[in-house]
Amino acid sequence: MNLILLALAPICIIILYIYYKDKYEKEPPKLLIVSFLLGAILSICITTVMYYGFDIVLPLPNKTSILEQFIKAFFVVGFTEEYSKYIIVKYYAQTKAAFNEPFDGIVYAVMVSMGFAATENIVYVLDSGIQTALLRAFTAVPAHATFGILMGYYIGKAKFSKHRILLNIAGLGLAILFHGAYDFFLFIDFVPGIWTGAFISLFIGIVLSRNAIITHQNNSHFKI
Repeated sequence: MNLILLALAPICIIILYIYYKDKYEKEPPKLLIVSFLLGAILSICITTVMYYGFDIVLPLPNKTSILEQFIKAFFVVGFTEEYSKYIIVKYYAQTKAAFNEPFDGIVYAVMVSMGFAATENIVYVLDSGIQTALLRAFTAVPAHATFGILMGYYIGKAKFSKHRILLNIAGLGLAILFHGAYDFFLFIDFVPGIWTGAFISLFIGIVLSRNAIITHQNNSHFKI
């Protein structure tokens, strides 16, 4: 039980942070909870099925091949996980009347992402223990949050734009790009010191996420 609580602690902190940043018009708790649960259950199921499909169609057995690890990071893991979140945000959250300002894209995308991260984190922490919980609290969990914020920034813009398709795809693409970059540097850990690239990409993602939050806050039509 203590390990589960430790796995969920960074998830809760990020959710509370984003909820606080939604300053001008809070989202209905029911929609937030449903978004979280869809991320925790449906997104994980979609990802699992897609992983099996990729294993059959595109097996990547060579763990010391930079090319194969690049394909795995961007086109298998990055695409699969972010697409499974994207379809929930786009086809569930974005359709709701409560999604009534661009910042809401960030809120719902983060809720879905944190649902996904919660399930993933519990699995990893129960398997590997407290050290993994502490490490992921400062790496993988905030990484998932940044992917969600970057995706949500564009999905939020998309709902109120005539270029909805383009902006939605831009959100998905940016999340895949940062997710793929983060994982790629970790996957090729056989190259000495290359893992630092994951932290550089995470830092850039955090900076861009902060800017995305501020931009949508400043442009909120609920701001007085």
